[in-house]
Amino acid sequence: MASTVYFYSMACRKSSQTKESKIARLLSLMKLPEVVVKGQPCAIKLHFGETGNDTHLNPQLVQVVVDKVRAAGAKPFLTDTTTLYNGTRHNAIDHLNTALRHGFAPGVVDAPVVIADGLFGENDLPVTIDAKNFKQVHIATEIVKSPAMVVLSHFKGHEMAGFGGAIKNLAMGCASKAGKRDQHGTKVQVNTEKCVGCGSCVRHCPEHALSLVDGKSHCDHTKCIGCFECMTVCEAKAIEIDWETDVPAFMERLTEYAYGAVKGLQGHICYINFVMNVTPDCDCAGWSDMPMIPDVGILASIDPVALDQACFDLVQKQPLLVNMDLQGRDLFTARWPHTHGRIQLDYAEELGMGTREYELKVL
Repeated sequence: MASTVYFYSMACRKSSQTKESKIARLLSLMKLPEVVVKGQPCAIKLHFGETGNDTHLNPQLVQVVVDKVRAAGAKPFLTDTTTLYNGTRHNAIDHLNTALRHGFAPGVVDAPVVIADGLFGENDLPVTIDAKNFKQVHIATEIVKSPAMVVLSHFKGHEMAGFGGAIKNLAMGCASKAGKRDQHGTKVQVNTEKCVGCGSCVRHCPEHALSLVDGKSHCDHTKCIGCFECMTVCEAKAIEIDWETDVPAFMERLTEYAYGAVKGLQGHICYINFVMNVTPDCDCAGWSDMPMIPDVGILASIDPVALDQACFDLVQKQPLLVNMDLQGRDLFTARWPHTHGRIQLDYAEELGMGTREYELKVL
């Protein structure tokens, strides 16, 4: 049976069609008062963006969600988790400061920011899923304990996952550091013929697994945690994994974590995806590349699989803003040829998170 996905385009010709009014209507269609638990906390899961990134969600739009959650009788808080890689969100203090600098301050969004996995990313609770790769997953404590959740996702590309939407937001975004290590689970390799010895990977490695030996990068696999930050910052693209075998396995592990993040929240979770600023990279990157397509719109559903599928399909129909030869491939695979983004949709459906079949209701 197809799931309903509601869609507002970016077109706005009068004051009643602002992004804010559209988000409010979408939350109404999600029956938000029934999703939240009155008098109890409600997590608003989003990505605050790495320092240098400016295409993350706009706090002005997030404020609408905060207001609606509070009006429905719950206690909203904004939340995300710490990162594996060294950056401005590696621990709760830096993460909170980054969120504040990006406008997610109480005076703007009217809600506190809670880093769900604690000061150093170690606070989690085991969630039993009995899936192919994991029997249990490590989900951030405050995510597990929150009685309800509204998941806000910036839909964009991703170097490893192909694309990031609601499923990716749930998987990495709701896991503690232990959970993130579980998902990555892959050691990087250095192609010394490509390596130019710039040392960027060495400076960014959180575990000091990389070093320069005779002017070339070298990886100590006993220290590597597979966070892939070195791959992100390597301009020479000299750091690699076994794309054919490692990526599909990574995608399965990621999807199982998304499944664990929503377990127990049936009836108390809803999703909004923002298909705007569809850049090639995740908001974890410390930059924002130009969008690959024009802004599309805002979509919502209680089914994360149908929602991501609808966003994926809409993206493929847009004219390109960048010089790219698709050669019969989808936009994300054309940008990241070794990725297998659709695995997350197929496997999430197999796990019972939702269905890829959807009815798009254009508002």
